[in-house]
Amino acid sequence: MMETANFFRQIAHMDINSKLTLSIAKATETTIVVSILVENDNCGDKAKNIIPPFNLTGSPEELDSGFFAHIKKPVQMADGLISNMQNFLQGLEKAQANSAMEKQKSDKDKAKGRKYSEAILKAEALATAGKYKEAWTALPKVGDYPEHAEHIRKKQDSYEKQFAPDLWSASEPSAEQPEQQELNP
Repeated sequence: MMETANFFRQIAHMDINSKLTLSIAKATETTIVVSILVENDNCGDKAKNIIPPFNLTGSPEELDSGFFAHIKKPVQMADGLISNMQNFLQGLEKAQANSAMEKQKSDKDKAKGRKYSEAILKAEALATAGKYKEAWTALPKVGDYPEHAEHIRKKQDSYEKQFAPDLWSASEPSAEQPEQQELNP
């Protein structure tokens, strides 16, 4: 004969994550029906509601002797199915979030690339117009676009040469400079 303390210990040893709802009814004078509904409120999949309760019918003596032997496998299967549903939904949510993050990252990269191109075009247009200082200022900042640092620096150097005179490459003395006279005593 099964004792109540043993009943709950066996439930605890079934290793399930779901809630068990037991309904016990006397079917006849000698028969009892035990209905076990496996539920998990954490699972967001509505398909969990389709899983029917597991019904076990027998005499009190049969239920005392074989209850756990008969319910263990079906209850664990239902619990596993519900857990898999929840894991599946969580995986979908994670994939969707990652997909949205990847799309957002891609959109940001495209926008950043577009800003870079626009800045280069503006700088080149200003340089073509002879406005080298403005062209230098219009160039994108190296810190914002480290992947284009070499190209930006070359443009900066090119524009700087146009607005910063090189003192070491001065031309020959001009005719406007006074000639030195020799003194003859």
